[in-house]
Amino acid sequence: MTFRSIGVIGAGVIGVGVATDLLIHGLHTVLVDVSDDVLQRAKNEVLAQVRVAPMLGKHLPRVTREQAAQQLELATDLHHVSSCDFIIENVTEDWKTKQAVYQRLDEVMPPEVCLGANTSCFSITQIGSVTRRAGKIVGVHFMNPVHLIPAVEVIRGFHTSDETVSALASLLAQLQKEAIVVEDSPGFVSNRLSHLFMNEAAFVLQEGLASPEKVDRIFKKCFGHKMGPLETADLIGLDTVMRSLDVLYESFHDPKYRCCPLLRKLVHAGHLGRKTGRGFYTYMSADSNAKWKSA
Repeated sequence: MTFRSIGVIGAGVIGVGVATDLLIHGLHTVLVDVSDDVLQRAKNEVLAQVRVAPMLGKHLPRVTREQAAQQLELATDLHHVSSCDFIIENVTEDWKTKQAVYQRLDEVMPPEVCLGANTSCFSITQIGSVTRRAGKIVGVHFMNPVHLIPAVEVIRGFHTSDETVSALASLLAQLQKEAIVVEDSPGFVSNRLSHLFMNEAAFVLQEGLASPEKVDRIFKKCFGHKMGPLETADLIGLDTVMRSLDVLYESFHDPKYRCCPLLRKLVHAGHLGRKTGRGFYTYMSADSNAKWKSA
């Protein structure tokens, strides 16, 4: 199975990353969000990432900004994805928002098209329950930076068919990625583990045990991680981390998922990480990887 056109719903941090990866691999991409301003900003970020991608990933296909721009379509109406071969949804981790998006996609998409839920924590079975195509719903949990990560966590919901999992594996193969298939549970494997690290790191910082730099340096120098938990939280977006922890806490009623008050305070202050230029660290600019001091 070869895919040619992919619909990407949601032009936030992860949506931009997914769109970038699709364009690098030559797929026509329809990027959908709620406003033209959001879409134009996302387009600029996508084309900037396409430009630097070959310098960061030597294995990646070489695509010019002009070629990527020709393959990228922007839209504010979900009807524009109706001719796409596959859908990847990346909207905010809010159940009412997701429910509305899937119900609308169920109306506009042909019944044979699969819908990939790029959710951090919501159950794929729960998402499938609001559609008439539960067998065509599959979890596809990309990590950032999407075009540099060689594998994707794929989640099989209760009704997800083998054909749907196979279709997603084919799409990921086009992106030179391995599909690691797991069963459905809120948070799946990756976020049930990673969010505990990030949340506990925030508690360590709140208690004054160490600076953000020292917390992250322990993970990188002692454990061999490429990034520390606080750097990772800033990359994901502290608002996304907070909402994911809230979903996990509500799902399991386990106090280990109680969101750290410092993390929630930073979100309420508008310090969401790299995308705002400040989170656990302060960055040179909102779209820069370079941090110059702890927040």
